[in-house]
Amino acid sequence: MNSFFKSTGSAAFMLLATAAVSANAADLPVKAAPAPVMAQVYNWTGFYVGANGGYGLGTQDPLTPFSNRFDRTSFNINGGMIGGTVGAQIQQGYVLLGIEGDLDWANIKGNGISTPTIGGGPLAQPITLNIATNTSAIGTARMRAGVAMNNWLFYATGGAAFVKSSANGTSIAGVPCGTVGVLPNCSASAWRPGLAAGLGAEWGFTQNWTAKLEYLYVDVLGTGANTDHINIVRAGINYRF
Repeated sequence: MNSFFKSTGSAAFMLLATAAVSANAADLPVKAAPAPVMAQVYNWTGFYVGANGGYGLGTQDPLTPFSNRFDRTSFNINGGMIGGTVGAQIQQGYVLLGIEGDLDWANIKGNGISTPTIGGGPLAQPITLNIATNTSAIGTARMRAGVAMNNWLFYATGGAAFVKSSANGTSIAGVPCGTVGVLPNCSASAWRPGLAAGLGAEWGFTQNWTAKLEYLYVDVLGTGANTDHINIVRAGINYRF
């Protein structure tokens, strides 16, 4: 009998102790689950400066630096370029709008033989020239409009272009260079206006640094049917403030 009461008392004690522990555990504060981490959204808004380099090829009228009186002709040109970029842009949602300017040193050259004509006919004093041309600088001032997808930007661009072209001719037949009324000057250099348009993609690899690849078509303005066209493919890197 004594053993029965001892067993019963032990069991009752265990039940009471378990209930007390459960009650105390229920009163303990429950730690809240950690808040979800929001993905960082890339922001393209700001001013930026950068550097670029690439390659240009196309066609050029080598006689235009001398005079616009001759019929148009065309030589192939090609060469490299490198320079600097400055711009500013603002992003609203997925839409980005901005302005950008650049100035590049260039070494886009061409050469060939030309016999100038006027109205399809030979000159009164014919001349045949060996002409070498060089586009030594290209500048642009453009608008940019694009779609921003986090740290990727896809854009179109267009605006004004300014091209410095030079030409040097050597007479190889007919009257010599410098003949008054024919070609008084066989060496010339000038800045010429034009238009630029293109497409590009830019990747933000940090919040401030971006890399881009773009294509630009530059059309130099002139009289008559223009043949001065430059296709430019270039890469660049920008730092945004």
